[in-house]
Amino acid sequence: MTKTSHIDAVWEVLVLYYKNSHGQNEVNQIKKKTLVPLIIFLLGICLVSLIVYKTDTHEKEQRHITAQLNVATYGERIKNEITNGIEITDTLKQILISEDGEIHQFETIAGNLMSDSIESVQLAPNGVVTDIYPDNGNEAGKIDLIHDKDRGKISRYARDNHTIITQGPFKLKQGGYGIAVRNPVYLKDKNGHEYFWGFTIVILRVPDIFSDSISALSNFGYEYKISKTDAPWSDTYKVVYQSDGQTNHPVSYTFTIGDENWKFEVTPKSGWRNATLLIIIIGMFLTISLLLSVLTRVWLVAKEHKKKFQILARTDSLTNIYNRYGFDEFAEKIIQKNPKAHFVAALLDIDDFKFINDIYGHNYGDRALKNLADSMKAFFPSDALLGRNGGDEFCILLPNCTFKEADVQLQQFTKLPKSFSYHGKEHAFYISLGYAEYPTFASNRSQLMRCADAALYEIKLHGKNGCIAYREGLRSGARKQLGFTFKDIAEHLPGAFIIYRADKEDDELFFANDEFLHMSGYKDIDELFRLTKKSFRNLIREDEQQQIESSIWEQIDNGNENDYIHFHLRKADGTYFSVLDHGRIVASPQYGKVFYVLFMDWEDMHICYNDKFAR
Repeated sequence: MTKTSHIDAVWEVLVLYYKNSHGQNEVNQIKKKTLVPLIIFLLGICLVSLIVYKTDTHEKEQRHITAQLNVATYGERIKNEITNGIEITDTLKQILISEDGEIHQFETIAGNLMSDSIESVQLAPNGVVTDIYPDNGNEAGKIDLIHDKDRGKISRYARDNHTIITQGPFKLKQGGYGIAVRNPVYLKDKNGHEYFWGFTIVILRVPDIFSDSISALSNFGYEYKISKTDAPWSDTYKVVYQSDGQTNHPVSYTFTIGDENWKFEVTPKSGWRNATLLIIIIGMFLTISLLLSVLTRVWLVAKEHKKKFQILARTDSLTNIYNRYGFDEFAEKIIQKNPKAHFVAALLDIDDFKFINDIYGHNYGDRALKNLADSMKAFFPSDALLGRNGGDEFCILLPNCTFKEADVQLQQFTKLPKSFSYHGKEHAFYISLGYAEYPTFASNRSQLMRCADAALYEIKLHGKNGCIAYREGLRSGARKQLGFTFKDIAEHLPGAFIIYRADKEDDELFFANDEFLHMSGYKDIDELFRLTKKSFRNLIREDEQQQIESSIWEQIDNGNENDYIHFHLRKADGTYFSVLDHGRIVASPQYGKVFYVLFMDWEDMHICYNDKFAR
């Protein structure tokens, strides 16, 4: 049953109660006391949400407008600052053109052109760098740009397309980063034909070349990023320089230098929202909510608490479905309200639930119960009434449903895989289910449930793990038990035994009784699991492991379900003693094939039998 239908059902019962005891007018008063404060509360939320939305939208628009103006202004400044650095190459170019490809006193001219944002000035006749200022520390820069592996392609592009190119940023040997600007120079020969002379080059320091602009932007509270295309023919941008923070949803300004595109992006450090203003408005919202809560306090205390306690009194705390009291009450009311309709009631429980509790503990038994309830809620329609009678017994009421309509559904649910998790592994469990139809076999709810109980008892008598419908002649007997629990047998059986998974590759210890723990010196089963890593193999002396395992599986493969093995068993203190084990392999519905193994102390057994025969 879904949460919504659950609450609706409770509300329907409350309405029915007040109709009978206080009349329709009282019901209307309850609805009024509930709905009016709720409407006021929702209107207050809507009003504040609208104010927050409008204010936030306006603030973001204003910040975008301001940021767009700043990015355009400082983007243009950055372009001019880079262009000013590039003008050095134009100055050298004009000198070369006027002096017919010669520059006299290069160091003097370059020294006058230098600034703090310039790393070096270079000349590259025929694309080969020959002159660098300052020369000290830049000797390695004298390379053939046209044929260089990293610089050749872009340098040839500048030469062939008569355009300035920028390359970088790259790490400078002197520290920091730089961008290389290469300006191709063309001269005319005696016949007036143009020819490629080489490059005038300037290395710009990053971010020194545009430090004034980014410093101003940082002071204004912006994160920024400057990037350029990898090459004139590329659409991929490479970051030239950026601030430490992230530029989320930035506004941008693009510009072109030569044939390359540059992009300048900015984002307010505090984001696009006015956080202070929003906090004030949210504070107003919290204040309004508090005031509205006070106004509705009387109804909440007087009415809501009462309804909550009624729900809790009818709900099973472990599974969050109806308990026996709640199920019986609602089932009675539903059938009385529609006495001519058809209903199907089902009772089900977990097969060998006591085994789960004894082996894994009650916490994992509770997990199995909760998983079963969750699978019921997921499988059955929302109008189905679900309950837990107690222990591992559950009940279902399907309204407007006949035996034929319910049969397939209940059979499918019975066969649906069910499991609980234990130490990271899923362990399957199974259910038995009996069901009956109203009014075919019963005239009231109590009789209907007794018929379902009789059907459940019948399936228990015929092997469990199944689903059966009630038929004439079945009787709801007292489901007697032998009176022994697994724990009783395990603790008082006159012998030491263990249970483990029968798997050649992945054997796993499941259980050891107190007799075995005492005989082998383990404090408790947790210590046994820890020292053996839950593996039967680790109970066998190392030099015997392969032989013993081979002997066990040889007998199994030959069709023997029982075997006797003699080996040395590891005690808790690391010593070994001689044992004879009698093992039997069986099929378990939960774990597949498992070994049940009974142990006898080899020495004690010989002493005992020798004494008997001697007498």
